[in-house]
Amino acid sequence: MLGKLLLPEIQEALRTRDFETLRAVLVELPVPDAAEILIDIPDDDEAILFRLLPRKFAAEVFAYLPPEDQEVLLRHLSTESLTEILNAITPDDRTRLLEELPGEVTQRLLAMLSPQELKIARQLLGYPEDSVGRLMTPEYVAVRKGWTVGQALQHIRKVGREAETLAVVYVVDDRGRLLDDLRLGALVLAGPEARIDDLIDEQFVSLSPFDDQEKAVAAFKKYDRVALPVVDAAGVLLGIVTVDDVLDVATEEAAEDIQKLGGMQAIEAPYLQVGLGRMIWKRGPWLSVLFLGEVLTANAMSHFEDELERALVLSLFIPLIISSGGNSGSQASTLVVRAMALGEVGLRDWWRVVRREIPSGLALGLILGTIGFLGIEVWQALRPGFGEQHLLVALTVFGSLIGVVLFGSLAGSMLPFLLKRLGLDPASASAPFVATLVDVTGLVIYFTVASVVLRGTLL
Repeated sequence: MLGKLLLPEIQEALRTRDFETLRAVLVELPVPDAAEILIDIPDDDEAILFRLLPRKFAAEVFAYLPPEDQEVLLRHLSTESLTEILNAITPDDRTRLLEELPGEVTQRLLAMLSPQELKIARQLLGYPEDSVGRLMTPEYVAVRKGWTVGQALQHIRKVGREAETLAVVYVVDDRGRLLDDLRLGALVLAGPEARIDDLIDEQFVSLSPFDDQEKAVAAFKKYDRVALPVVDAAGVLLGIVTVDDVLDVATEEAAEDIQKLGGMQAIEAPYLQVGLGRMIWKRGPWLSVLFLGEVLTANAMSHFEDELERALVLSLFIPLIISSGGNSGSQASTLVVRAMALGEVGLRDWWRVVRREIPSGLALGLILGTIGFLGIEVWQALRPGFGEQHLLVALTVFGSLIGVVLFGSLAGSMLPFLLKRLGLDPASASAPFVATLVDVTGLVIYFTVASVVLRGTLL
């Protein structure tokens, strides 16, 4: 917010090339606000401002920039400046940058790293994409089991400046195996002669570098931690994952799920910065699939041409029937996908979901069916237009809505389970996809009920 307020002043200083004022203003800002200013100005000016920042401050600001702004700076900065920034930013932020870039660019940037930083970068990039290993940083503080609290605090003062966080300190043995984690407050409150052995209970939560990043999100939520250790199969402490990185993952996953629920592929970039061709590519395939699905709806209607010719009044309620089924299915799929994302339900819970959706679908169908029945009768009383068989037409709509809404609820709730069982993303059970699926079935249910209720009268 502060960055927005200072933006006019920054732009004026840029226009007059008052670089001393620019530098003085920027270095006094919190890192997120300084990054916000860089994002809001043109690319050429962004590079100018960034060059004015002190190296350490510039590295922190760089980590807060979105990938597209980072790539702009990569194109504008000198090799020397790039080398300084790449060696100064934290390993996890650097990994996130490198994995977003084309392979040849990544190799060029890796060549700028110091031997120590290059070893760390290659180790982190060696883990699978979207794994905890890609989020991990080796910049943590570890103390030994046999130390006193005084020794531990002295060690923290010595090495703590390079750590990602000091909120949690990790206790390891001589082989580097994790024994426990301690909040810094527990060390500060203990006497200097107290022993680390007496403060630990060897009860801790840890992650594997091969765990999916979504598992890390769930662990942070469950245990309410600011950092979690990452250990290998032998229990050796490899690094830590901090809550800021996990929040980024949660935000990205939520954005992807929302886009998929809307019936498109995830665009993985700000809307206004996505090129036209890429936008069409992300949206076109899904629209094509949905269009083909609607062709099936048209074919289904062609099978009931005779019924429509004999009872034209039935065509008036087709949009009402199929939209109600699609809406109920979309509701159910959205609820189940969200519950899966939060870890509230798993594959084994499918039958519990069925048992909940059957009464829910019936109740919702009864509500909509009653509204439809009364609406037809009230309209008939005020402005006759449904003919002498208006009561049977109302009953047809009533029964059809119960069947269609029930089917929509079941189909929408089960489709995410089916996709997950096939190894696909449950979020692909998008609202438009479910609605298209239910459209065809809704027509069949509607005309089947009509053939039973209106037999011998309109049909």
